[in-house]
Amino acid sequence: MSGSLRDAVVVGGGPAGLAFAIAAARRGLSVTVLEKREGPVDKACGEGILPAGVRALATLGVTGRLDPEHAAAIREIRWIERRDAARLRLPEPGGLGVRRTALSAALSARAREAGAELVQAEVHGHRREGDRMWALSSAGDVAGKVLVAADGLASAVRRREGLELPASGPARYGVRRHFAVPPWAEAVEVHFGPGAEAYVTPVGAQRVCVAFLFERQGPVEFEALLARFPALAHLLEGASAITAPRGAGPLARRARARIADRLVLLGDAAGYLDAVTGEGLSLAFGCAIELAALLPAALGEGATRAALAPYERAWRRRFVPYWAWTRIVLGLTRRPALRHRMLALAASRPAAFERAVRLAVG
Repeated sequence: MSGSLRDAVVVGGGPAGLAFAIAAARRGLSVTVLEKREGPVDKACGEGILPAGVRALATLGVTGRLDPEHAAAIREIRWIERRDAARLRLPEPGGLGVRRTALSAALSARAREAGAELVQAEVHGHRREGDRMWALSSAGDVAGKVLVAADGLASAVRRREGLELPASGPARYGVRRHFAVPPWAEAVEVHFGPGAEAYVTPVGAQRVCVAFLFERQGPVEFEALLARFPALAHLLEGASAITAPRGAGPLARRARARIADRLVLLGDAAGYLDAVTGEGLSLAFGCAIELAALLPAALGEGATRAALAPYERAWRRRFVPYWAWTRIVLGLTRRPALRHRMLALAASRPAAFERAVRLAVG
């Protein structure tokens, strides 16, 4: 690594950090991304990207770099509970199911091509010094005019900055695994079961991702969770599991603010409610692109908290609709009788519910 002052140092080389690096580098900013894991980076994820996220990937120039062996088109969201089912078509351009490692590889390649520097290093602290913020890493200290914390749900930067707030409500967790079986639909299927939801996403011509979201009650091994969904277990009967179970959680995270002097929280580090609506990646990509657009002016004003305030407002514009829609769907997961009525109504009047989905997930 060179010792020059960067415009931005990014802590975390997940989708949010890499998307920002691409967008910022394309605007002529110098960016270094520090990620402790060797790429391509994997994570427990439902691996579905909704239409707004697909458009963001196209804007970033990433779509054509996705390995088609590890990606599949998504045309619908299907909500399923026993005999109840509602099929809702996604707005154009539709969604994508993408293996997380394939997404990481494509984003990393595009970031390097755009001019960003990607370094494998663990960040163990940061400090302010004059007109710069230092990231203290295993590869040496790196200085930037602003530090972008994209280090995930359990963000250490958020905690060190004193921006952490306790999350409310029951803690929810996720676990996912892949199976070698041809997808049976161009759709994300959401199966509702006792105390959990199952999400099935096609991520290639011969592979599906199966993820569960749940509150920690009783056994949480993958096989025990799958047993709560007999119809899904039947569809997977005989299919080989090709990855080990990978978990995440608790999912809900809160921050008192997304900005401080010379510091920004991005992606899951900025705050998160739940993965139940599948909007996490779209939200991260949209915020990353907006931050890159706002940053040159903020740097010109010293990257103070006041100068970075437009990002806080932009984040809220995106997060509030996500929060509202996610709260509604979470309410349905916890109220079976209401969920039954809603699924029946959605099945009988799909056009009205498709309009609602279009407004919610874009």
